[in-house]
Amino acid sequence: MSKSKKTANDKAWEILFERHKILEQVSKNGCFEIASEDINKERESRLMAKFDHSVNLPEIFRHNHLSILPISRSKYVIGEFDIHCKVGYDSQIEVMPVEFPAEIESIDYTNLYSESSALHCAFNIGIIDDLVGEKTAYTVSGRMSTESFNFNITNPLTNQPYSIKVENSQCEIDAGFESENYFVLIEAKNYAIDDFLIRQLYYPYRLWSKKMNKKVIPVLMTYSNDVFSFFIYNFSNYQDYNSLKLREQKNYTIAPEEIQRSDVDRIFNNIKVIPEPGVPFPQADKFERVVDLLSLLLEKDLTKDDITENYEFNRRQTDYYTNAGVYIGLIEKHKDSLRKKTFFRLTSEGRSILHKRPKLKYIDLINKILEKKVFYLVFELTLKHGEIPPEDTICKITSEICTDLNFTTIKRRYSTVQAWIRWIWSQIKD
Repeated sequence: MSKSKKTANDKAWEILFERHKILEQVSKNGCFEIASEDINKERESRLMAKFDHSVNLPEIFRHNHLSILPISRSKYVIGEFDIHCKVGYDSQIEVMPVEFPAEIESIDYTNLYSESSALHCAFNIGIIDDLVGEKTAYTVSGRMSTESFNFNITNPLTNQPYSIKVENSQCEIDAGFESENYFVLIEAKNYAIDDFLIRQLYYPYRLWSKKMNKKVIPVLMTYSNDVFSFFIYNFSNYQDYNSLKLREQKNYTIAPEEIQRSDVDRIFNNIKVIPEPGVPFPQADKFERVVDLLSLLLEKDLTKDDITENYEFNRRQTDYYTNAGVYIGLIEKHKDSLRKKTFFRLTSEGRSILHKRPKLKYIDLINKILEKKVFYLVFELTLKHGEIPPEDTICKITSEICTDLNFTTIKRRYSTVQAWIRWIWSQIKD
């Protein structure tokens, strides 16, 4: 990876690895402990040592199969262990509709673009009670000390366990809900994910398992594309970090208004095709991730490093998905001369669309795709034949519209066109 492609974390960790001979220490001793004050000499440890997703790990960690965990408020351990858990969304699981209570005025369910707002909404409209099967109370959230405990974590290369001792490290709970028989710990993300940091459930789980007589249930919640997805887990061995097992997945959505074929026909018949913008043709195969990125930018403007280091995008994907948002006219770049950084932000149209209720939001997003001629022509054939055209047809249409793209590039962009048309088709409920 060239220096220009490296994040601030990549560069800082390379210096620390060289300074402390970390690879040699791990090879010799199995792991290496590093103080936060040593990390802070290059960059703040809070930015350097929390990797919510495996893709966020610095290059030198990924290349050497290393991970990092806090073991106190001032110390971390680096070793060859697996700290993340893969997440698979089961498309066969029904999305249960939930009516929004008419008496609640202080929650705007069209504006759940932060983890806390999504969690508060889920609790107040009864989703958490349904999840647990009992009436719950919202009792815990925020940062707290883990107290002291020991655990084992597995080296996936040798299948051998490491023994680690944690002494009053800091952990954070997005929400804790208590019922008659259970205490539910929830880690929340306001975007869809491929994996997550087990520590965000395990450290609170160990803390509260000592405090409670009730069964402690660790749960991951994601709120993406207006769907709450809950992954209910258990640790089969409370001393084993890697013993996390999925018990059940449940999905919910609020007051769904279905998009009918007639809605899409009306959009299509009234589309005004616009010229290709002067930005790269998109290479972003999951339009759901475009929607997630738009949602994140509604909360605050983000730099390329912000997106790459804090959300589930690697450097290349950050380029692809921000460019996709720019292509459909909903993201723009903004140079902050004071901070000397370039930020991505929503356009005024993007902000307006995301504040609409779900059905109107997705209708507008469909419109933003179909006003581009390639997508319009491919969707026209999809409507005509009842299926998405084959690769050669899509490539031919793309080459005729985007004359600046060579054949190899067009072949790579084909999958994006196909995926976005499939996404539009998936929004039609009849």
